[in-house]
Amino acid sequence: PFGTDLPTAKHLNQVVNKTFRERDTYRIDHYLGKETVLNLIALRFANSIFATNWDHNCIDHVQISVAESVGIEGRWGYFDDAGQMRDMVQNHLLQVLSLVAMEPPTTLDADSIRDEKLKVLKALRPINKSNYQQSTVRGQYIGGFVNGVEVPGYLDEPDANERSKTETFVAIKAQIDNWRWAGVPFYLRTGKRMPAKTSEVVIYFKRQPHNLFGDSFANLPPNKLVIRLQPDEGVEVTVMNKVPGLTTSGSMDLQKSNLNLSFSEAFQGERIPDAYEKLLLEVMLGNQALFVRRDEIEQAWSWVDSIISAWDSSSEPPEPYQAGTWGPVESIGLLAKEGRAWYQSKAVK
Repeated sequence: PFGTDLPTAKHLNQVVNKTFRERDTYRIDHYLGKETVLNLIALRFANSIFATNWDHNCIDHVQISVAESVGIEGRWGYFDDAGQMRDMVQNHLLQVLSLVAMEPPTTLDADSIRDEKLKVLKALRPINKSNYQQSTVRGQYIGGFVNGVEVPGYLDEPDANERSKTETFVAIKAQIDNWRWAGVPFYLRTGKRMPAKTSEVVIYFKRQPHNLFGDSFANLPPNKLVIRLQPDEGVEVTVMNKVPGLTTSGSMDLQKSNLNLSFSEAFQGERIPDAYEKLLLEVMLGNQALFVRRDEIEQAWSWVDSIISAWDSSSEPPEPYQAGTWGPVESIGLLAKEGRAWYQSKAVK
């Protein structure tokens, strides 16, 4: 991360800007170089089927999950000071959230896009001591098995401090206080020692107001748009279809189907560049659209610092979760109390 909190980020920005102009400064977040993250802009603004249904009228909620199967990989000294919130949420997850939620930019130039992303970050409802228990879950992995291999718990890693309360898992219910997203929760989830390495954005659309097919399908599931950032980059839409065949009941049998676009299959022969490869080329071209502006970083830190401060004020340790699982059971409750559930990634066979 760029800094460890808002004051250090501001200090770093001041040091950099003493020598380099903002237009000559390229702050890298490698998630912004991923093809599927870039495709969020095309998906939203080049397709009217999505552009006209991308708001609180049609969307029930949004999930953004970034799971890692690895642990701290010998980086105890760094990670115990950072934690998953600073390491992943402040940068990667909030950048993805801002692209999912931003208003249409006037053009595709750097400042038009970054202006809209900044508006999203400013509209995030504060999470602080008064509401963090209802809006966040933090966890710390204990020993378990990942992909059939036994792994140690966080406090059993080499050089570990047995009293550490550093989080290796974070789940957040975020709210964006603007017209487009009023009442639509954004659920963020990221953690280490989870079952698989996978990053996904899942858009859950609202259910139909009336079910015509109650005789055969009592509870129509919502349509979903799944954007796979990694692995098997692609886009998948879940829809309902009639089951072919004859019936004498007068009802119509339905079945859930997936319309799947895999980038590797759709663009055969096209090499998908590495994220850093893309970003380094953009630096050489002088294009800042895929880089984080100073005010974006500081606004993100402002929101994240409030959550970390609330956690630090509590004597409660992070909730334990077994390595190889999807995090603490409390993270399930974050959605379950509102009748929702985390999307089950297909990356885990």
